[in-house]
Amino acid sequence: MTPTTNPFAYAPAPESRAVVDIAPSYGLFINGEFGEAADGKVFKTVSPATEEVLSEVAQASADDVDRAVKAARKAFESWSALPGSERAKYLFRIARIIQERSRELAVLESLDNGKPIRESRDADLPLVAAHFFYYAGWADKLAYAGYGSNPRPLGVAGQIIPWNFPLLMLAWKIAPALAAGNTVVLKPAETTPLSALFFADICRQAGLPKGVVNIITGDGSPGAELVAHPGIDKVAFTGSTEVGKAIARTVAGTDKKVTLELGGKAANIVFDDAPLDQAVEGIIGGIFFNQGHVCCAGSRLLVQESIQDELLDALKRRMRTLRVGDPLDKNTDIGAINSAEQLARIRALADAGEAEGAERWAPECELPSSGYWFVPTLFTGVTQAHRIAREEIFGPVLSVLTFRTPEEAVAKANNTPYGLSAGIWTEKGSRILWMASKLRAGVVWSNTFNKFDPASPFGGYKESGYGREGGRHGLEAYLDV
Repeated sequence: MTPTTNPFAYAPAPESRAVVDIAPSYGLFINGEFGEAADGKVFKTVSPATEEVLSEVAQASADDVDRAVKAARKAFESWSALPGSERAKYLFRIARIIQERSRELAVLESLDNGKPIRESRDADLPLVAAHFFYYAGWADKLAYAGYGSNPRPLGVAGQIIPWNFPLLMLAWKIAPALAAGNTVVLKPAETTPLSALFFADICRQAGLPKGVVNIITGDGSPGAELVAHPGIDKVAFTGSTEVGKAIARTVAGTDKKVTLELGGKAANIVFDDAPLDQAVEGIIGGIFFNQGHVCCAGSRLLVQESIQDELLDALKRRMRTLRVGDPLDKNTDIGAINSAEQLARIRALADAGEAEGAERWAPECELPSSGYWFVPTLFTGVTQAHRIAREEIFGPVLSVLTFRTPEEAVAKANNTPYGLSAGIWTEKGSRILWMASKLRAGVVWSNTFNKFDPASPFGGYKESGYGREGGRHGLEAYLDV
């Protein structure tokens, strides 16, 4: 984002697309085989950075969903009967193949999603492999997970994942389900289906028995069919609160087990004794990582009043150095917005913030001529009443509020319908512990932000959903306990 006259400007450092061979079309992956949708319908998946069509993908129908569920049900009998040590071998094999193909998958993810290659290569893919390794280790130790001496799998899991972390959310869902002995029908987001389809090929490469993992693609309709299907024993969803509420209504009155990981409006709270430079980096990573397409993004900055000016000056200096552009350029900090629809939502909410009286600031930035882009933006003079302080923007937009006391910080942080995450920046350990006990958030980071580990549970309160994914806690959702 530095001016082109800067003699120290970065030269392009593109990652080669040649490592990925994207087929012109992809079918549904049911019972270990790719095939067309029953009615032959397809849709196009587009690169958000260039708007080029990457491939055509099958649009699943209700009949396809039924076939996938039946294949998973048939496979469940033999898969659940395997000793945990045998299931673990498949998970370990999948993890190793993911590592071996990580460069290919990282490029694919950046092409289909729009996120910088630096993030897909250094954050997403290592975590994807780590989740399969982690749950492979649990597969033969379920009796020691704290859920009884003989925990049993639920059956067939219907899993729906979002477009912001396509492969990572797949790993969060599939790894614990398989480790616990369940079989899976997974539906990726319409705008980012490719990495899930590549994962289907990894399942074949690993020799996973047919029907254990099934991938159906399409818009929201096959997802709704999957949730409502009577052959599904478990529903796992990550996505918007609105869709999560619809899923909860659909499964109400049934015996289906459900976990929902929904929206967020996290507070990143900076006290006057915080390490300023470290806090600035945490704020930047908290809101601009993955273009702000993060449910636990630190989209509300709560800064102690006495250091507001100093912190904002440092934050603006840092924002001026961010580079927006080609996701496959290794120098890029902020890639493309995932879709035209999401870009329109971000623009509408940013315009609403300005119309409601907040002061908008963004560094000078020349955006690419094609694709979907939004300059990293911050708003000051924000109150709790502003829409940009209440609604999830899901983009690179930061709302800045101030506080004077820890009590006020807690009150403002909790004044939201969401409760997914929060961050605390201070040198006082006692203050961190006090704040963490008061914040109504599923994950609280101290002097860092957006740090994940497969051994650590993740999930929210209130309209951010219920249930936990990751860690020992993530097994419970896939066991009959």
